[in-house]
Amino acid sequence: MQFLDGHRPPYDLTYDDVFFVPNRTDVTSRFDVDLSTVDGTGTTIPIVVSNMTAVSGRRMAETVARRGGITVLPQDLPIDAVSETVAFVKSRDLVADTPVVLGPDASVSDALALMHKRAHGGVIVVEGGKPVGVVTEGACADVDRFARLQSIAATDFVTVPSDATPRSVFEALDSAHENLAVLVDADGSLAGVLTRTGAVRAGIYSPAIDDAGRLRVAAAVGINGDVAAKAQSLVETGADVLVIDTAHGHQEKMLDALAAIAALDLGVPLAAGNVVSAAGTRDLIAAGANIVKVGVGPGAMCTTRMMTGVGRPQFSAVAECSSAAAELGATVWADGGVRHPRDVALALAAGASNVMIGSWFAGTYESPGDLRVDAAGHAYKESFGMASKRAVAARTATDNAFDRARKGLFEEGISSSRMRLDPDRPGVEDLIDHICAGLRSTCTYAGARTLPELHQRAVLGVQSAAGFAEGRPLPSGW
Repeated sequence: MQFLDGHRPPYDLTYDDVFFVPNRTDVTSRFDVDLSTVDGTGTTIPIVVSNMTAVSGRRMAETVARRGGITVLPQDLPIDAVSETVAFVKSRDLVADTPVVLGPDASVSDALALMHKRAHGGVIVVEGGKPVGVVTEGACADVDRFARLQSIAATDFVTVPSDATPRSVFEALDSAHENLAVLVDADGSLAGVLTRTGAVRAGIYSPAIDDAGRLRVAAAVGINGDVAAKAQSLVETGADVLVIDTAHGHQEKMLDALAAIAALDLGVPLAAGNVVSAAGTRDLIAAGANIVKVGVGPGAMCTTRMMTGVGRPQFSAVAECSSAAAELGATVWADGGVRHPRDVALALAAGASNVMIGSWFAGTYESPGDLRVDAAGHAYKESFGMASKRAVAARTATDNAFDRARKGLFEEGISSSRMRLDPDRPGVEDLIDHICAGLRSTCTYAGARTLPELHQRAVLGVQSAAGFAEGRPLPSGW
C-alpha cells in the first residue's frame, strides 16, 4: 500500500478519509480475483462475523461458512450451548440450505413465526420424514392464522435428488418458473432446500471447510476465570478458531490468559484483541496470538470513544498494526467500523487478512433475534453492544445481586438499537454478495488477483468530507 503523493499524512485516518486510485491492470474480470485469505482460518472470503449475541448464532454460522466466511460464537455461551451449535454447523450440507420444517397439522401462525428465520422464504411440510408440501408467505396471506398447513400447502413443488448439481437445480427451477427446490434422498426423505440464487452462489463461492470437509466455525473466550480450561473445551467441541476477546486487549490480564491458552498448543489459530497500536500488536503476538484483532471504538453499537475518549481512527489503526504483525509473521483482523463494501476493501488494502462485521449483519434473517415490524411497516431486529448494560446483565447473571448492580453502573455501548432489514438485501448472503462484488471490482481497478496483491498494489489518496460526499449516489435524484 502506498499513498498517492508518496507520503502518509501526519494525522490518523478513517475509512471515509481515503480512496483508491485506479492502476494500470491486466485483470479483466471480477471472477479472475481470488478472495481466499492467508491467516490460517480457512476462509475463502475475508469476512468474519463478530461474536455479538445479537448477531452470531447457528443460522448465521452455517450460512456464512457455506459462502466462505466464518462466524465467531459469543463468549457468554455455556459450553453445552457451544457444543450443540458447533455440532449443528458441522452437520450442515455444503450446498443445500437447512429447511424450515413443520407437520401438516401445524398452524399458519406457526409457519409465519418460523418462515423468516431463514432467507429462502418457505416452510416445508413433512410427514413421515418426507416432504408433502411447501408453504410460502404468499400462501399465508388473507388466511385464518389457525388454519392447518395441509389446507394451504402447495403439493406440486419442485423436487430434485440431493446429489444434483447446483446448475441442474437452477435449470429445474427455471423451467418450472419456481424459486425453491426441495432436495430429497434416494428414499424420498427431505435432505434440504435450494433457491435459484442459492444454486448460482454455489457456483461462485467456495465454503470454508475443515480437514474433514465440514463447515468451519469459531468461538470466543474472555479473560476471566479458568480461560485455559474453557479454551480447551471449546476446541474439543470442534471450534476451528479461538478468539480471546476483551475490549482493552493491551493489558496484563489478557497477555497472561493468551499465554496460558497458547501453552496448551491446541492446534487452532488464536486471534486476540482488541488493540490499535504496533506495541499492542507485538505484545499479543509475543504472548501467542497468530491473529490480532484491531479496533477500539469504531463499531456501530460502541460508545467507548464518546464515553472515554479512547480509540483510534480505524484505517490508521489497521495499517500500523498490520505492518507490525507482518514483521513477526502474523496477521490482523480489522474489527468494526465497516458500513459500505468500500470499507472492507480499504481494510484489506491496509493489511488486514479478514474483516469483522457485527451490526451490519444484525439486520438480517439469519441473526438470532426475532423479526419485528415497526409502525411504518419496516422489518427490523434488535441489536446491542457487548459492553452495554443489556450484555453486562446477561454476563453477570450468576453474580450476587450487589455485584450485578455495581457492574451495571459501568456499561459502555447501546443496549437496544433497531437494525432495519434492507428490503433489497434482507439476508446475510445478500450482504455478502454486495460486499464481495465491490471487493472484486476494487481488485480489478487495483490490478490485483489476490488479497495480498491488493495490499501490495493499492494506491490511496486522502480526501475531504466533501470528496467523500461527492462519491455517494443520489438515488432520489437532484
